[in-house]
Amino acid sequence: MSTKYKTSNPEGIYFLSMATVEWVDVFTRREYCQIVLDSLKFCIEQKGLVLHAWVIMPNHLHLIASAAEGKLLSHILRDFKKFTAIKLLTAIQENPQESRKNWLQWIFESNGKRNPNNDHQQFWQQNSHPIELDSNFLMEQKLEYLHHNPVKAGFVEEPTHWRYSSAGDYEGGKGLLPLVLIG
Repeated sequence: MSTKYKTSNPEGIYFLSMATVEWVDVFTRREYCQIVLDSLKFCIEQKGLVLHAWVIMPNHLHLIASAAEGKLLSHILRDFKKFTAIKLLTAIQENPQESRKNWLQWIFESNGKRNPNNDHQQFWQQNSHPIELDSNFLMEQKLEYLHHNPVKAGFVEEPTHWRYSSAGDYEGGKGLLPLVLIG
């Protein structure tokens, strides 16, 4: 059995990337970002997700996360992706302000039809590319990469200026989600 892209260490801390199909920009609207935030908070409070850092970009998100004792991160992520996909697809469909509704629906449906794991639509790319952060070097590298993602993309000048990120938490502020800081 392949161990590539698996959370094989139940006690490990992982860097995770979740991208929308076709890298389509969905998280350009606050209401869609809020669905992700609410879902992460639920997973923290009810499912045993331990969140260490996060960022939401227009077409993907990065997390540094682990699971509480007795929980499996792979199961938490599976449930998170399934739930958010349903909520986000519904929100897009029901949003009267969504000018890209037909185009987005076509993308999600065409990707869903090509994937035998889906019934109708596919929102997220299939896996989350987990990388176990088993050294301080890797932990610091991925934490910096995650927080500097919006800067590198040219959206902000400083990591703490990006609303949908835990960068402020690491500078002593109180962010949007409860975290267990690392480093």
